[in-house]
Amino acid sequence: MFPLPSALRRCAALAVFLLVLSGCAVGEEPPGTPRGGPPPQGSKPNIVFILTDDLSWDLVDYMPRVRKMREQGVTFTNFIVTNTLCCPSRATILTGKYPHNTQVLTNEPPKGGWQRFNANGGERDTFATTLEAAGYRTALMGKYLNGYDPAKIQAGEAAFVPPGWTEWYATSLGYKHYDYTLSENGRAVPYGNTPADYLTDVLANKAVDFVNRSPSNRPFLMKLSTFAPHAPFTPAPRHAGAFPDVRAPRGPAFNEPDISDKPGWMQAWPKIGPKGIATIDRKYRGRVRMVQAVDEMLGRVQQALADRGLDRDTYIVFGSDNGFHMGQHRLVEGKGTAYDVDVRVPLIVTGPGVPRGRAVGQITSNTDLRPTFEELAGVKTSAAVDGRSLVPFLRGAQPGSWRNSILIEHAGPVTDPHDPDYPGRGWGNPPSYLAVRTAGELYLEYDAGEREYYDLRLDPSSLRNTAGELPAPRRDQLADLIAALEACSGASCRTAEQRS
Repeated sequence: MFPLPSALRRCAALAVFLLVLSGCAVGEEPPGTPRGGPPPQGSKPNIVFILTDDLSWDLVDYMPRVRKMREQGVTFTNFIVTNTLCCPSRATILTGKYPHNTQVLTNEPPKGGWQRFNANGGERDTFATTLEAAGYRTALMGKYLNGYDPAKIQAGEAAFVPPGWTEWYATSLGYKHYDYTLSENGRAVPYGNTPADYLTDVLANKAVDFVNRSPSNRPFLMKLSTFAPHAPFTPAPRHAGAFPDVRAPRGPAFNEPDISDKPGWMQAWPKIGPKGIATIDRKYRGRVRMVQAVDEMLGRVQQALADRGLDRDTYIVFGSDNGFHMGQHRLVEGKGTAYDVDVRVPLIVTGPGVPRGRAVGQITSNTDLRPTFEELAGVKTSAAVDGRSLVPFLRGAQPGSWRNSILIEHAGPVTDPHDPDYPGRGWGNPPSYLAVRTAGELYLEYDAGEREYYDLRLDPSSLRNTAGELPAPRRDQLADLIAALEACSGASCRTAEQRS
């Protein structure tokens, strides 16, 4: 190779310097990497909220882009949902209120479903209504509340669009990922069963289009709400043969050897045999395969934001409405329990000013998402909201005071065969209970009078129910705490949660 003349060498060096300044140098961070500090005072950032369905912590290991988010941002390691069914959890996310305040306790009427949320006026006061009123473009793409059907006349309209949503592409009937209908801004649009109709990919396409059409002078909030990885565990065709050797995790609670200390509704279940375990492994592989399309969707959104330079001003929030058990405590599959595998779910946030690689261990909750989005958007949160903003944690700060406990509510068992969470034999279908989760304890009270107590510091897998050994003063404290939380609303919830 011939040496460059000195003038050309100077030009080449200047070009490299300018590339470095422009952020285009070799070795630059991949799309999705947060850059810079918080947005300037008075500016409003964009918010992308990816809400998955039944995604448990054990699936994150198979999602490289989500793992990268953990390196780039804040992970909330004790994010607890207040109800482990889809509709109650999502109603709480929209409103920032406990299920006893949304009055959405189940997936189906009369105690829950979209019908109850709509009839109670829940849609008139959500983070969508407050952010749209503050000038945001808001979009929901994917799963809405159970019972919402774009193909029917509901709330007096065909393909009903709730208030607060500037753009709307939604259904509650996309579990099969094919042969569904979306309400697309009030127009019912059917989809078929070709690979191009795979629902997660359709949502990814719409999300990228929404980002590409976003005016540079107006912020947006986009909620991407997948049906993955909910049953029936249908992966995208390109992932159907992936991970052939993956097995469900075999943690300490898997096929629990002794459940004699568990409540009566569990004690009838025998140990899971080889065929049952093989079925668990097969379905777990389906879940792992499903989340590949979700992870790719995240990457496509990150790239679209980066291509327009919007990644500098955008928070990405990744979470799940509830967890999912597969073999823990001899329960073949499902949700509905108050054990961590069902109630403790991922919440990971990246964005401007968010510390890299930080883990927050304080108890946080799905009641906290609405006030978080509102504070990021510069919107004052109503005093009627039960949750509290996570923004201090996203700024690298520690709030002056924080909760020590959270309430978990379950109005069971699920009895409607049309409910997408209707359990099969051995899946787990608990009766009604209230539970309180502290940093180191789980305490449950069933309506029928049974109790469970686990010292999670010594027994993180909830293997030994020591409710019968609990000293009376502590038992009474926890019972009083449940009573206070069950009756709370707004500020009184935030006060009660500071007890432990």
